[in-house]
Amino acid sequence: MTKIISIANQKGGVGKTTTTINLATSLSAINKKVLLVDADPQGNASTGIGIAYKDRLPSLYDLIVKRELDTNSIKKTIVPNLSIISANTNLAAAEVELANYEKREFVLKDILLNTKAYDFILIDCPPALGLLTINSLVASNSVIVPLQSEFFALEGMSSLVNTIQLIKENFNPKLNVEGILLTMVDKRNTLSSLVEKDVREHFGEMVYKTTIPRNVKISEAPSHGKPAIIYDVNCSGSMAYIGLAREIMNKQG
Repeated sequence: MTKIISIANQKGGVGKTTTTINLATSLSAINKKVLLVDADPQGNASTGIGIAYKDRLPSLYDLIVKRELDTNSIKKTIVPNLSIISANTNLAAAEVELANYEKREFVLKDILLNTKAYDFILIDCPPALGLLTINSLVASNSVIVPLQSEFFALEGMSSLVNTIQLIKENFNPKLNVEGILLTMVDKRNTLSSLVEKDVREHFGEMVYKTTIPRNVKISEAPSHGKPAIIYDVNCSGSMAYIGLAREIMNKQG
């Protein structure tokens, strides 16, 4: 059975897209068939996995307009077992168009109904709590929340938690928080350690044991159109994402 996971945080710059790309790659590396859905109009997940702008048609926007899956939109990537539905800047218009649809919260769910060939579908949500994120959460079994290890880490978390709760109550009773992932962790930094302690005290078992360190190779990889795990498998960031994939698989039982 396909598990659909949204990677969401309305706060930008927390490692959301980096996590989507590298977790998808890590799961693919352990022989799981993965579909990455780029639901962010910035299209950074598409860029970071090496999909040229000219190769992004049909894009997720086209599927939303048609309200159905076009298999031509599913592109193979440089990573074996990993495919992608790409995004381009047209997707920004989807927020406006979705507002006029009946059952507007269920459009993405309906599109993904016919993607049964995958073990995991990972959705890279935009950094906002608009209709694209709501569609992603309605379509998902669970959500991973990346949290940057900084002073304002918990800022905005209450809004996201409230949104998840509202979606559970009104549209998707099976939605749950898969886990909270601490990103950009610097173990040499006292503040980073204090934030981690605070988050773990606040959210307990919801926080993954795995943390993602600040790492130059993770930052460099997208400019080469490669996941960090392909760019440099031995760097600390790549090893952390491989560890995260294992932790998620162990939780599945």
